[in-house]
Amino acid sequence: MSVKKSILLPILLVHSIFLFNCKNPKQSKINQDNIVKETAPSAPQGMVWVSGKTFTQGAKPGDQYAMPREKPGHLVTVDGFFIDVTEVTNKQFKKFVDETGYITIAERPISWDEMKESLPPGTPKPHDSVLQPGSLIFNKNVSQVATMDNYTQWWTWKIGANWQHPEGPESTIEGKENYPVVHIAYQDAVAYCKWANRRLPTEAEWEAAAQGTLKDNIYTWGNNPEVLTQKANTWQGVFPTKNESQDGFELIAPVKSYEPNSIGLYDMMGNVWELTSDLFNVNYYQQINPNESLVNPTGATDSYSPSNPYQEEHVIKGGSFLCHASYCASFRISARMGSSSDSGSDHSGFRTVATPEMLNGN
Repeated sequence: MSVKKSILLPILLVHSIFLFNCKNPKQSKINQDNIVKETAPSAPQGMVWVSGKTFTQGAKPGDQYAMPREKPGHLVTVDGFFIDVTEVTNKQFKKFVDETGYITIAERPISWDEMKESLPPGTPKPHDSVLQPGSLIFNKNVSQVATMDNYTQWWTWKIGANWQHPEGPESTIEGKENYPVVHIAYQDAVAYCKWANRRLPTEAEWEAAAQGTLKDNIYTWGNNPEVLTQKANTWQGVFPTKNESQDGFELIAPVKSYEPNSIGLYDMMGNVWELTSDLFNVNYYQQINPNESLVNPTGATDSYSPSNPYQEEHVIKGGSFLCHASYCASFRISARMGSSSDSGSDHSGFRTVATPEMLNGN
């Protein structure tokens, strides 16, 4: 996933680039009667409870789209937690901004002195007309591409694009209060979480929530890819030149436009990418001891992406309305990409989580 610094460079400077033992029947029955099953705590409004579980994080058997950074699959255990039913919406984010006066990164002036610290040494300074507040938007008017390796062909740095103006200064979120808020950088999401007494999910928590009551499934609904267009907002047709919108939406969709998963979570696949608190490291899964089951993992200790080696990135999950089998195929639970903390785009957002301890003030 590209960001203000890492993508602004290639786009604007084209020239420079997740006990019982056997006992007698009577004793067995007594023990069964005394088992205390986990009772889901009462969830705050707009959230659901995800029961603690042990599952396979990362690539699942039979997943033809699994990428090296998703392998190997490994056992993890997470404690129970609450998670938002939907991605944070424009309405919810506006309330945060109205109460705090918060200004997102996409709305702030760009400092070249700060930017160049995260770019390859010797990167020339762009013209001042380029160093203006803005964000990345998808160019939906692309008619042809020379190669799928050059994402600058379909991404555009749009001055004036931000959460209030998702397609640029002429656009608005009026009438789109129930759409996911976009153009949100990691720092913006953290600020919202602090205000709401929430936090971002870890990658393991996100995968546990996406699976719902199912076990080691590839998609939120099971393992059948044929129903993708009925289950999630993704790209149909030829990416990035022809969008057939078979799922009912050309680009972003309002939250709850598709069926929820088995525990009532909407849009865990497609629509917009969702931020997690884990650092993104393409080698992280290979560094895990395959004989060890991780408990409440919080991800890699450092960030590393060969395509963006100069910046710290965080894991994003779930894919977006731009995901297509021929390109990113990230409409799967195990899919993971990186997004640097200083950038957002028109297909990235977030949802929050909370623990009972957080809600009780502990």
